[in-house]
Amino acid sequence: MIKRKADELIRNFILNDRRSLLVTGARQVGKTFSIRKVGKECFDNVVEINFVEQPDAVELFNEQKGAKDLLLRLSAFTKKPLVPGKTLIFFDEVQECKEIVTAIKFLVDEGSYKYVMSGSLLGVELDDLRSVPVGYMDEIEMYPLDLLEFFEAIGIGADVISQLQTCFEEKKPVDDFIHKKMLEAIRLYIIVGGMPAVVQKYLDTNNLRKVYEEQRGIIRTYKRDITKYDHDHKLQIEEIYNLIPSELNAKTKRFILKELNEKARFSKYEDSFLWLRDAGVAIPAYNVEEPRVPLLLNKQRNLFKLFLNDVGLLAAMYGGNIQARLLSPNPNINFGSVFENLVAQELYAHGFSEAQQHSLYYFNSKKQGELDFVVEYAGNVLPIEVKSGKDYVRHNALNNVINNTDYEISQAYVLCNNNISVDGKIVYLPIYMITFMGKEQTTDLIYNIDLEGLK
Repeated sequence: MIKRKADELIRNFILNDRRSLLVTGARQVGKTFSIRKVGKECFDNVVEINFVEQPDAVELFNEQKGAKDLLLRLSAFTKKPLVPGKTLIFFDEVQECKEIVTAIKFLVDEGSYKYVMSGSLLGVELDDLRSVPVGYMDEIEMYPLDLLEFFEAIGIGADVISQLQTCFEEKKPVDDFIHKKMLEAIRLYIIVGGMPAVVQKYLDTNNLRKVYEEQRGIIRTYKRDITKYDHDHKLQIEEIYNLIPSELNAKTKRFILKELNEKARFSKYEDSFLWLRDAGVAIPAYNVEEPRVPLLLNKQRNLFKLFLNDVGLLAAMYGGNIQARLLSPNPNINFGSVFENLVAQELYAHGFSEAQQHSLYYFNSKKQGELDFVVEYAGNVLPIEVKSGKDYVRHNALNNVINNTDYEISQAYVLCNNNISVDGKIVYLPIYMITFMGKEQTTDLIYNIDLEGLK
């Protein structure tokens, strides 16, 4: 059984917090599975209502007369006993039941049961539910399996991971045998990706053809939902989604509107880009005019790259027997786009997202060149270059930015296939080391103002 980091977050919340919990994320990232798993482990009774599979359940919330009346209806509808203190009530696909916004406040106040809700972001507006007043609900967003979750799923031991993290923190080379094996694991992750059903298919069969079929099924599901949820922009949205792989493989990697329409304006297509971002199926990285903190003030919203939410789906969209080519010891293929997508996906899952107020950015200047990523890390700007080939020490743009004293860059990362080494301000890291980079935790900032003489 695949272990997810979100399982522990969900468990801690429902056992220690009186509020309700909303678990969001794109389709197929494992929300329902994790909630069911934790619910069965922690409660004697789990009552589940899926508003898509059971549309009649929406009527339960119509004209209800308060929490007790609603709980009576729920018990009759599910034909399951509700035991105070021992029952978890799980509302799935809550985007289909707008009345849940009002009801959840009454239910939390009543206090006899724990409540978890789940909603898919694909084509869905959950803003109404997110407006539940503070004190009634918290939210967790789930993503595809990140690298650490994938490494554990395929059997890489905790001692190995601990040793790798020590190497990352101390910037010392990894054992050569382990390094080579980890690069193999990375190539496998690029093919399989992090969608739980796809990972499980690989674990069950080791058959990459069946993995590919599972991925194509998810892609078809995404495209069906595009037509289901946004009738006005569905053609634009699907066209943009289909173009992401080719745009990432282009020389600039930026999304060029003329690929959609020679006379396209950003304002016309902005809603479609935002839909894909908000749906959780595309990850934007915005251009900044200068690599200075705070990066948000330098953001250019109409210049961006778009990555897929899962690198395995990207590989599947490339097709052309890419799996066998990626697994070759000397693959005759440009890893650049898939390497960058992997890094974007990993950073996004580790908190570098707009929802966490830590967006992904890149820097592009005619005079200085282009940096693949720039992020705010430990209070400073950290440039990140992604190199898939042997010429990983060639990075003119990075050198230019580091040497520009106006930017005050103290450190930069180059993610590559080679082992750890340090050259001045540049740290060369194996691509798999990106998994140890997370958004730093905020600490308390205590300040007591001196009002002596004003009292």
